[in-house]
Amino acid sequence: VSTEQLPYPIFNDTNPQYQGLTGLRNLGNTCYMNAVIQCLCSVSPLVEYFLSGKYIASLDKENGEIATAFAYLMNDMWLGDFDCVSPEVFRLVIGERYPAFIKKTQQDAQEFLIYVLNELHEALKKVKSVRHLYEILILLCRKWTCLSECSIITRLFEGHLSYDIMCLECQTTTYKTEIFTVLSLPIPYESECSLEECLDCFFQQDVLTWNNQINCSCCGIKTDAAVKASIAKSPKMVIFHLKRFDCQGSYKKKLKTDIYYPLNNLDLSPYIYPLFRKNPKYNLFAVVNHFGDLDGGHYTAFCRHTLSQNWYNFDDAQINEIPESSVQTSAAYLLFYSSQAFSAPVKNQKV
Repeated sequence: VSTEQLPYPIFNDTNPQYQGLTGLRNLGNTCYMNAVIQCLCSVSPLVEYFLSGKYIASLDKENGEIATAFAYLMNDMWLGDFDCVSPEVFRLVIGERYPAFIKKTQQDAQEFLIYVLNELHEALKKVKSVRHLYEILILLCRKWTCLSECSIITRLFEGHLSYDIMCLECQTTTYKTEIFTVLSLPIPYESECSLEECLDCFFQQDVLTWNNQINCSCCGIKTDAAVKASIAKSPKMVIFHLKRFDCQGSYKKKLKTDIYYPLNNLDLSPYIYPLFRKNPKYNLFAVVNHFGDLDGGHYTAFCRHTLSQNWYNFDDAQINEIPESSVQTSAAYLLFYSSQAFSAPVKNQKV
């Protein structure tokens, strides 16, 4: 599929009450893909970017098939006349790059999400000057040029982690940074816990020993070290992956822990590096659920509709409104939070 074969999307007002409420056909174990697409379809700034045609100015024409196919899928889901559409073109295009997704076998929704976000970024990225204080400090320390790659994906989903690594022999502290779009959280208890307890577990101080020792430049040898992570730059949209699938060698298990996650006012400030703390509060807007076990299962999505602010259950081609009380379930696998309120996508035909 090439970009020339796909028509230009037209932004219109057809059936506004149904915009963004379109089912997706299951093409053979593609519920993982459908659930993720529905959640991304709930990100109003992302939807507007593609529906308005703004993406065309940034599109890498030689590497833009996936982004273009995504744009037309968003167009069909928001502005089409059908209750249900087929994501076949998008599946074929992404399957050319990642053959596992073209097979009619169950795949992991979190892995699919990461691949999609990465492909959209690669197709739409531009070089920009660095302005964030944290980024400038890191670049100066490492003597990098003050340039970085920016896209709609980095603007919405990219966060930065900072790791303080202290040698337990000489107490020297070094620093490491890492970019993330999806934060994978351990589940500390098997019966029940809160999302905050999962975050506490992720951000607690760990000791690196045995095979995980560091090479201390001051000591000149491998030493034990204490490492602690914190958020140096919080994203506008934060996606949490709950690590329910525990695989250790031949041992495989799914953790069915009932995890309480707030629907509103999630406070990430305890996990943000003090210098960059802005006390952001996050509200839940989408969930990917996984039902079943490791060998077989089914994915669905809960999404809060941008226009009505009501919650809906997306189960492939089927859509039904649900009360807010039904959003909290023990099947949650991916949690999508936003620090900004969403508004309906705005017409903007000036590309």
